[in-house]
Order: sequence, then C-alpha cells, then structure tokens
Amino acid sequence: MPDYTKYIQEAKAGQEQAFKYLLDLFWRDVYRFQLKRTGNEYEAEEITIQTFSKAFEKINTFKESYSFKTWLIAISKNIQIDLSRIKSATTASMIDLEEYEALVDENDTAEDQIIKEQNLNILLHYLKQLKPHYEQVIRLRYFREMSYKEIAQQLDEPLVNVKVKLLRAKKMLADKIKNTPKSV
Repeated sequence: MPDYTKYIQEAKAGQEQAFKYLLDLFWRDVYRFQLKRTGNEYEAEEITIQTFSKAFEKINTFKESYSFKTWLIAISKNIQIDLSRIKSATTASMIDLEEYEALVDENDTAEDQIIKEQNLNILLHYLKQLKPHYEQVIRLRYFREMSYKEIAQQLDEPLVNVKVKLLRAKKMLADKIKNTPKSV
C-alpha cells in the first residue's frame, strides 16, 4: 500500500483532492467489512458513506501513529452498532405503532398536509442556498430517488465523485438548517 500520510495531512488542511484520494483508497475495505457484517449491499453502502463522512469531519483527531484503515473500520463498526441498536428499538416500537395506527384514520388531516407542505418549502429554501452542483445531487438522490450509479451516469462523473458530492451536500444542508434561526 502506498504511503498516504501526505494525503492525511492535506485532508486535515481541507484539501478536497486528498479526501477523494483517501476515499478511493479505502472505500473497498470499509464497504467489504460492512457487507460481511450486515449481509446487505444497501446497508453496507450507507454505513460506508456515513463512515467517511464522520471520518472526514473528525480527520483532525486522527493520530498518525495509528493505521488509518483501522481507524476507519472502528468508526464503521461503531456506526453499524448504533444503527443496529436503533433498528432493534424501532422494531420493538413498531408493534405499538401498528396497534396505534389501527385506531387512527390513515388519511392526513388538512392540518397535517399544510405542515408537510411548509416543511418541504423550508427544506427547498435551504436547498436553493447550496451551490448548484450540490443542490443537483440532493435533488437527484432524494427527490427523484435515483441510485448513486444512475446519478453518476446522468452527471457523467465517476461514482466516487457522486458519493463525495452527496456526502458534502448533505453536511452543508444540515449545517444550514442547524445554524439558521427558527423564524425562517
């Protein structure tokens, strides 16, 4: 394996090409680890994306005396454990939810519909504040429900670029929502 410490230093300095290099270099290792743990390609891919997102967010905490791959795998393992706990709790509460839904009318009230529309308008407001290429990948993935592969084909970009763009776009969108006063 090539010496990638230079890329870690560049990533710590915020250089996007270094992030891309590290993602390319370690994607397969993290994805395979998760595929063995989950047995589900979709879950493995989602956890791998979350792993790199968290790792790049916390890159300044990485100590070069450790293996970067081991650090990524540890992050990945913790994310998968957390998601499994959430899934178990959700499954247990789904039984109660199903009993509740049997008692409640399935149709949204007019108030429910207005709230959904307002929330969508707020989300679209924040989405329009992103750079166009970030807005585009969010719209393709979540509004048109395209797979990463389909997005890569439509944009004529490598799959890894699409994943990095989507990762960054989601983080920027979350930051905008989190850091804006509630009166918007």
